[in-house]
Amino acid sequence: MPFAPFKTLRSIKQDSFHRAPHRVGQWFKWLAPGLFVKRWLLLSAGGVLLVGLGLAIWVKLTPIFYALQLMQDIVGTIANVVPNYISGPLVLLIGALLIFWGQTRTVGSITEVLRPEGGDEELIDVLLTHRRLHRGPKIVAIGGGTGLSTLLRGLKAYSANITAIVTVADDGGSSGRLRREIGVLPPGDIRNCLAALASEEKLLTELFQYRFRAGDGLVGHSFGNLFLTAMSEITGDLEQGIAASSQVLAIRGQVFPATLSDVRLWAELADGRRIEGESNITKAGGCILKIGCTPAEPPALPKALQAIHEADYIIIGPGSLYTSVIPNLLVPEIAQAIAARCKGGKTPVPCIYVCNVMTQPGETQGYTVSDHIRAIDAACGQKLFSAVLVHRRTPSEKSLLRYAQENSHPVFLDRDVVARLGRRIVLANVMDEDEETGLVRHNPQALARVLLRWYGRAHR
Repeated sequence: MPFAPFKTLRSIKQDSFHRAPHRVGQWFKWLAPGLFVKRWLLLSAGGVLLVGLGLAIWVKLTPIFYALQLMQDIVGTIANVVPNYISGPLVLLIGALLIFWGQTRTVGSITEVLRPEGGDEELIDVLLTHRRLHRGPKIVAIGGGTGLSTLLRGLKAYSANITAIVTVADDGGSSGRLRREIGVLPPGDIRNCLAALASEEKLLTELFQYRFRAGDGLVGHSFGNLFLTAMSEITGDLEQGIAASSQVLAIRGQVFPATLSDVRLWAELADGRRIEGESNITKAGGCILKIGCTPAEPPALPKALQAIHEADYIIIGPGSLYTSVIPNLLVPEIAQAIAARCKGGKTPVPCIYVCNVMTQPGETQGYTVSDHIRAIDAACGQKLFSAVLVHRRTPSEKSLLRYAQENSHPVFLDRDVVARLGRRIVLANVMDEDEETGLVRHNPQALARVLLRWYGRAHR
C-alpha cells in the first residue's frame, strides 16, 4: 500500500531555509508606508516609556535606582569577562532576535484568528490589499443586465469605492413574475451586481443564479431573486434589502437602484407601434425611434445621487442600450447629476461610455457607434460623456456566422461621425470569445484595466 514517506532531517532543514526569507519578507511588509502600523508601534513604545517614568516618579525612583544598579553590576561583570566589542554586539543581536521572534509570533497568532478559513493569503497581504483598494478612485458604474455585472467583476480588483446604479425596469422572467405577483421592484439586475462584487464570487454566483426546477410556484425562479425579495420584505423596501444583503455577502462596493418607483418602459417604433414593457420592446423587433417610461419623471434614489456627486470617475454601460443603459438616464435627476459632475464645476470628472461589441436584435440592429451615442443624447436631452470605449478586434468568422444567424453584427465604428459628436475614441481589445459556442462578451479584467488606464491619463 503506498504511503507518504517521512521527511528527512535534511529536507526539513531545506524547507525551513526556503521559508525563512519568505517569513522575513512578510514581516518587513508590516513596515510598508501607508499601512498605519509603524505609527501605532511607536505610540505603544512611547506609552510604555511614559508608564515606566510615571511609576518611577510615583515611588520616588527607589526601585528604579536598585534595578539600574543591578543592571550596572551585571553589565560590568560581563564586560570584565567578555570584551565590550564582543559582548555589546552579541547582546544587541540577542535583543533584536527576541524582538523579531516576539513580533513574529504575535503577528502569527493574530493571523490565525483573523484570516478567513481556508485562506492562503497572509494577513499582511490582506491588509495591504485592503488599503490599496480603499484608496482607489470613487467609481460610479451605470447600467444593468450582464454587461454591468461583467464590468463590476473587473473593477473590484482596482477599487473598493465602487457604486453600481442599476435599472429597475425589468419585467420579464423571474423578476417580472415577482413584480406582478408580490409587487416588489425587479431584483434580477441587482442580484447579478451583488454577486459580481461579492468576495466569494464564484460560489455566490452559482447560488444566486440557481433556478428551481420543481415546486409549485418555484419553477423558474432564481434563488437570488427570492433572497432579495425576502430581504426587501423584512427590511421594508428594496434599498434596505440591498444594504442588508450587501452586509451578508460582504460585497466590495455598493449597489443602488436608480429609483424606487415602479417604472415601466415604453417605446415608439418606426412603423408607428407603441410597445409597453421592457421585455416586449425587444420582442417587437422594430426600429426604436423614442423611448420613455411611466411615470415620466421618476425620482432618483438620494444615495445614488450622492454617489454621483462624490464620484471621481463615471462609467456608462456596457449593456442593452434601450433596456439596460438608457432606463437609468430616464430618471431626470440621474442625468442632471452626471452632467453636473462631468461638465460643471472647477474639476469635472472623466465620464466614458462603453459601447457594445455586437448589435442587438430588436434594439440596435444596424447601429453604428455614433447611433448608440445619439440614442443616449436624445434620451436624456444633453451630452453626458466625453469618450467612448470601442472594441478594436473583429470577432472570428465562426462568431460572425453565429451572430449573423440572429441578425446581429459587430458595431461599426464611424470615426468621423463620432468625432463630430465631440467624443474621444478609446480603442482596445476587451473582448472574450468562446471557442466552442462563438459567444462574445467583454472580458472583465481587460475592460477594467483599459478603463482605469484611461482614467489615469484623463485625471492628470
